[in-house]
Amino acid sequence: MNKNPPTSIPTRRVRQRTVLPGFGLSAAITSLMIVGLVVIPLAVLILRAASLGPAGFLAAAWTPRARAAYAVSLGASLAAAIISSLLGLLVAWVLVRLEFPGRRILDALVDVPLALPTAVAGLVYSTLYVEKGWLGQILVPVGIKGAYSRLGIVLVLVFVSLPFAIRVVQPVIESLDKDTEEAARLLGASKSQTFLRVVLPGILPAVVTGFALALARALGEYGSVVFISGNMPFKTEIAPVLIVSRLEEFAYAEATAIAVVLLGMSLSMLIVVNVLQQRLARNAQ
Repeated sequence: MNKNPPTSIPTRRVRQRTVLPGFGLSAAITSLMIVGLVVIPLAVLILRAASLGPAGFLAAAWTPRARAAYAVSLGASLAAAIISSLLGLLVAWVLVRLEFPGRRILDALVDVPLALPTAVAGLVYSTLYVEKGWLGQILVPVGIKGAYSRLGIVLVLVFVSLPFAIRVVQPVIESLDKDTEEAARLLGASKSQTFLRVVLPGILPAVVTGFALALARALGEYGSVVFISGNMPFKTEIAPVLIVSRLEEFAYAEATAIAVVLLGMSLSMLIVVNVLQQRLARNAQ
C-alpha cells in the first residue's frame, strides 16, 4: 500500500478578464478628459479669485449690485425650474400615454430649444413681448410686461430648460407597469388616487432630476436673457451679465470672484437636490 501522500498539482492563477475590452485605457482617457475639461478650468477659476485675498474677494463678489444680480439669477432660475418640472411631467405624460395626430412632430419639437442658438430665442421673445409685438400689444395694456422684466427672464429660462425636464421623465413613464395602475383602479382607486399613490412615487426621482438639470441650465444662462431682460442693474441684471460687464472693464479677478459665488450656489443647489433624489429613490423601492 502506498503511504506517500498525493502530490499537489500546482495551480496557475487565472487572470480575470474585464467584461469590456480596453476598459483600463478607456477609463484613463475619460479621466484625462474630465481633468482637462472640468477640473483644471475650475481650479484656475478658484485660484484666480483667491488671488484677491479674503477682503478683495468680498469687496468684488458681495457688492450691492452683485447681491441684486444673484437674487435675480437665483429667483428666476428657481421659478423656471419649477415651471419646467411641472410642464415637463405633463408633456412627457402626454407624449407617452396619449395617441393623437402629430404626436411625433410634437416629440421632435421638444428638442428644438437644444438646437436653436439661445441668443436667437432671446431675440424672438423680446420681439414678441415688447409693447408693439404680437403678444405685447395684447398683454401690456392689461399690465403684463414680458419684455425687459423678470417675467421675461423666467419665460426664456423655461424655454431653454424645458427639454431637460421632459427627456428625463419620459423614459421613466414609458417603463411604468400599467398592470399596477389597472389593479389599483380595479380595487376602487380613483384616477387621482392612482396617480398620486401608484404612479407619482415611481417617477418622482426623475422629476427631481429634471428639476436639478433645469436649475443648473437656467442658472448659467446668458445668451437668451441678455436680449429680453434689459440688463438693468438692481432690477433685471443677472449674474452672468454682470460677469461679462466686469470682463469688458478688464476686471478679470472681480469677474472670477462673481463666477465663483455663482458656481458655489449652483453646486450647493445640486447637492441638495441629489440628496433629496436619493432619499426619494430609496423610499420608492
